[in-house]
Amino acid sequence: MQTFAEYILNEDDFNKKIDIMTYASKKAPIYFDKSVIFKTIIAKLFIETMNLDVDKNLIITASLLCSCKKSHDALSLEKVKTYAKESAEYLAKLGFSPRFCKICLEHNRYNDSVHREKESDILELVDQFGGMMVDREERRGFPLDEALVLLEHRNLKGCNNIFLEKFKEFIGTEMEIIV
Repeated sequence: MQTFAEYILNEDDFNKKIDIMTYASKKAPIYFDKSVIFKTIIAKLFIETMNLDVDKNLIITASLLCSCKKSHDALSLEKVKTYAKESAEYLAKLGFSPRFCKICLEHNRYNDSVHREKESDILELVDQFGGMMVDREERRGFPLDEALVLLEHRNLKGCNNIFLEKFKEFIGTEMEIIV
């Protein structure tokens, strides 16, 4: 019998992956909302537009699942620091490989990972940038240019994200058309 991990990773069609996640979120306690879809679309467009040499299917799937144990309620700083680890542990139980779980764990910097996966850097960019773009209860979404400045000079200050320059180029040329 096929595991959930095999099922969703073997699906190449983006819309069908969204359908799988929609169904799964109704049957299991996983975080999945419009912001997850928005961030995943950004990841998909970034990879395709910039011709990145990465496994697009893996990153799209990881983007859909990396925050699966995030809470729908406002998060405390302590919960923010632990939900990626809880998500990675949950995904391992669903049959995902250790590398896939590591990529999901590393989508934020609240872990002790020394050698980050390159796919984690893409997830980090789209998660943080997409998160700043959407409206939240406590604030309106940031304008595109402000979100990009905050991403580079606050959120990722002092961090080595190997795709940051390409992401800035992508946002400057492609996202303005989309947003």
